[in-house]
Amino acid sequence: MIRRSLGLGTFVVASALVFACGSSSTRDGFGDSPGADDGAGGSGGGGDNATDSLGTEPTPEQPAPPEECQKMDILFVVDDSGSMQEEQTNLAANFPKFVSKIDSFKTKSGSKLDWRIAVTTTGRDIAYQIQLPIGGGTLPQSEKGDNGAFRMTPKCGTTKRWVEKADATAAKDFQCLAKVGTGGPSIEMPLEATKLALTDRVADGTNAGFLRDDALLAIVILTDEDDCSRDDNNFTIQNDVCKTMQGLKPIAEYKTILDAVAKGAGRWATAVIAGPTACESSFGKASEAARLQDFVAMAGKNGTFSSICDGDLSDALEKALDTFDAACKTLPPSSVK
Repeated sequence: MIRRSLGLGTFVVASALVFACGSSSTRDGFGDSPGADDGAGGSGGGGDNATDSLGTEPTPEQPAPPEECQKMDILFVVDDSGSMQEEQTNLAANFPKFVSKIDSFKTKSGSKLDWRIAVTTTGRDIAYQIQLPIGGGTLPQSEKGDNGAFRMTPKCGTTKRWVEKADATAAKDFQCLAKVGTGGPSIEMPLEATKLALTDRVADGTNAGFLRDDALLAIVILTDEDDCSRDDNNFTIQNDVCKTMQGLKPIAEYKTILDAVAKGAGRWATAVIAGPTACESSFGKASEAARLQDFVAMAGKNGTFSSICDGDLSDALEKALDTFDAACKTLPPSSVK
């Protein structure tokens, strides 16, 4: 958070790690070798609305059956402030296992899941002032962020802004992209970064082509701070507790945005790895992520929250996969036909 100038440690990792899977699949734990069974076929039907020969009214249309989830678009939102180096390293270390599990999944028809993964960070360009505790003055701050742009760095050797199933070096490329550094803005805004990544940066062409209308959208947020999302500048900060900070955008706004981006409620899922309370681990200290817990609650059964203070992220990633698996099995029809 806003702590660099005040000497306070700031770190929020919004790692949007989301995973999708088919309607029928099996999966081993992260520590075991991957495996999957072919899913049993399924079918569903709607009601017949035709008027009969006597001119009676059509019967109400039956609810459309869930779609077969064959694709997943996964966004990792990773905190790049302060002391996030250990968490980024652990995320990268666990990713080959994550890819192995994705590749073990099969859809109801027996085909492999078509997935793609992008990485962005929790910061945006921002200018603000910090209220000094003594003397009544303020300290101006100006910081630069990714503004939702997907990471694509020369050192990683990537030629596009995401990795996907067909890439021979997908695991290695993600391991490089996930190490986003610790020089980002001190005010972490994982939800605003998600919004920018999936709307503004798609509209201006930066992230264009990533989202697919027939895919489950999955978001993984990794951070040791809470969400302080806002879209204004030149405000004054008097404390670093997001829950009580003035001027933040309502969490419900981001659910509405994601419902629209994913082409319907229930067509996106999220896994947040952050502080359930103020806690500490071998990674360091984490603040209570109250707003992010509210965000997960709004996702309902498609949301999961894990503690960043558990240390090793493997269990949290496994929990994310279970959540995305279930979301894929009950993917509602798209609102766009």
